[in-house]
Amino acid sequence: MSGKLFAGALIKFAAGVVLVGLLVFLPAGSFAFFNGRLFMGILFVPMFIAGIVMMFKNPQLLKSRLDAKEKQSDQSLVVKLSGLMFLAGFIVAGLNYRFGWLVLPKAVSIAAAVVFLAAYALYAEVLRENTYLSRTIEVKENQKVIDTGLYAVVRHPMYSATLLLFLSMPLVLGSVYSFIIFLAYPFIIAKRIKGEEAFLEKELEGYREYKQKVKYRLIPFIW
Repeated sequence: MSGKLFAGALIKFAAGVVLVGLLVFLPAGSFAFFNGRLFMGILFVPMFIAGIVMMFKNPQLLKSRLDAKEKQSDQSLVVKLSGLMFLAGFIVAGLNYRFGWLVLPKAVSIAAAVVFLAAYALYAEVLRENTYLSRTIEVKENQKVIDTGLYAVVRHPMYSATLLLFLSMPLVLGSVYSFIIFLAYPFIIAKRIKGEEAFLEKELEGYREYKQKVKYRLIPFIW
């Protein structure tokens, strides 16, 4: 385990907690915002545990996950659009609580939290199956096509997991208006997938054949 890697991961984790906390609770005007506290818990507690596990079991995977600088210009736009979506969605959720615009029943938020945690588990399984994953589009040395497990069902199970994660977030926060904002994500991720597949066809041996074998990109029997 590298001390530098540990420190970098801890700093990014703490920064994420502070940033999301500010975006949610500042517009809400109160830490009494139950949905906000629920969201922070289900987001950052599993994230911390997953980080510790990767630190000891696969530090290279953790390092690649921390490297978020996208090299391709069109994909950089996708990252910026996602960031804008999160910014608007979290702020609106906080404002929704403060002004009581259209607050979802607590039962809906609890159910969404269960879906969120299930999606987190799905995401963890994807990381276990494919240690080549990074947050940027690239092909690593000696990388091979993964076509077993979840990758035998859809070509991008990581994005399938994030689709569930991100669409459940505003429901956990109890905001219909925030959910409408997060509906932009399927379109954002579709653009990323299109660019990623074009890149992988050129750079990763066997990917073109894999596309013929596994027909669905994101959602089985749909797309």
